Amino acid sequence: MNRLSQVDLSAKLPKKEGLERLEAAQRRLLRLRLLLGGQLGDHKLGPPLCVLFEGWDASGKGGAIKRLVAPLDPRHVRVSQFAAPTYDEKRHHFLQRFWAVLPGWGGMTVLDRSWYGRVLVERVEGFATTEQWTRAYDEIVEFERSLTAEGAILVKFWMHVSPGEQLRRFQDRAQDPLRSWKLTEEDWRNRERRKDYEDAIEDMITKTDRERAPWKIVAGDSKPYARVTVLEHVCHTVETALTERGHSLRDADR
Repeated sequence: MNRLSQVDLSAKLPKKEGLERLEAAQRRLLRLRLLLGGQLGDHKLGPPLCVLFEGWDASGKGGAIKRLVAPLDPRHVRVSQFAAPTYDEKRHHFLQRFWAVLPGWGGMTVLDRSWYGRVLVERVEGFATTEQWTRAYDEIVEFERSLTAEGAILVKFWMHVSPGEQLRRFQDRAQDPLRSWKLTEEDWRNRERRKDYEDAIEDMITKTDRERAPWKIVAGDSKPYARVTVLEHVCHTVETALTERGHSLRDADR
């Protein structure tokens, strides 16, 4: 099943509704974050919350992350960005470099790129051998199973944009001296291999989508729609997890 082709990239929100829903979701997330951090309710630490973002270049990951963490005290959330592994990091198992930033009980971490690089860019660009990236699906599933078995709430986003919208954003960046630094030759080269990346994405979603660590594919051609979708999905996931574990969401109002 091709999951990407089923995404309605025309989805958008009226401006007023988008702003109202975004602000409502941010207030909702703030209450939940304080509850998880032991600042509301019974003042006990809640489960770790890890939100990871993957997506096409210029798919809106940065803007979504900015709105996600905006209502939160900087002391209560960590944002970690991952690029290509360094020489020393390559000397270790590919998952090793992610452990240090994972949240503990009461904590929250947002990942801009993640361990899925092994089955995306490393697969497509040949930075990992076929045996390595093929084996990685099971390694990732088991890694995430161990995290969620210990109580972590794991939210995974794929930010999806059409080729046409991506090109428009590339061109806008190229013409803006304050944003042109965000556009690299690698971004242009990756566009030429979109079909290869689509195959890798479909395999990634199919082989690592699990009940406790499901993928949420976000229609990203409309940035306001995508940002609201991200905020509301994180809130819904946290609320569902807390309810399943016997927590009262009314504690978030005290």
